[in-house]
Amino acid sequence: MPIVKVLVLRAPGSNCDGELKFAFELAGGRADLVHVNQLRERPALLQKYQILAIPGGFTYGDDVAAGKILAVTLQHFLGDALRQFRDREKLILGVCNGFQVLLKAGVLLTPDLDDGPLATLTHNEPPGFQDRWVWLDSRPGKCPFLRGVDRLFVPIAHGEGRFACRAGWILRGLEQSGQVVLRYSGIVDQPELRNPNGSDGDVAGLCDATGRVLGLMPHPERHVLPVQHPHWTRLGLAAEGDGLRLFRNAIEFFD
Repeated sequence: MPIVKVLVLRAPGSNCDGELKFAFELAGGRADLVHVNQLRERPALLQKYQILAIPGGFTYGDDVAAGKILAVTLQHFLGDALRQFRDREKLILGVCNGFQVLLKAGVLLTPDLDDGPLATLTHNEPPGFQDRWVWLDSRPGKCPFLRGVDRLFVPIAHGEGRFACRAGWILRGLEQSGQVVLRYSGIVDQPELRNPNGSDGDVAGLCDATGRVLGLMPHPERHVLPVQHPHWTRLGLAAEGDGLRLFRNAIEFFD
């Protein structure tokens, strides 16, 4: 069986690319770290891969807004290549800063040409950087990354992770179309809190209309090994970390 190839897209300020590469390879794929400038020079390179993954970090220092500069770069220099990639029924994943990039580049949600973006990811409410472990409820629908997953325990690390819709009807529409696939459902050590950043509808992750593009603020690549669980010394070792299922599902999609 051919090995599934993953392109992990790097840019100045990415800092989770190595972890994302490790997670995909632990799941059975082969991942290459490719700088965005390399892809700009050779957009056709993207078509040699089955999965595109955009990691977390602070690309271009999150100047202007988190993920915005890389999003504009993808829109203007790689828009056609990304559309061809998606239309060939391949997979795209954006984690944390990668989610911000996909949303602001119009890859996850088609922008309203008259009124601008339907939704964005912005500063947490209450303000401040959140670095903690959270529970997520999953409603996979047609999203292959989340097939068979109903709950995940993973960490977050972000200051601009609050999902905000321009109007209430937009969130209702996303829910009805099955695009809200991950919601915050609890915070470790603070059981009275459900949502760490004030996101509309407790949204932690979205897929596009096809289900094959997934963006999420939490970091599944940081819980692929059982020893990454913060309480493994008290609870014992699980068979694997919760996040590994997401990466294995992505690889198995191409069986």
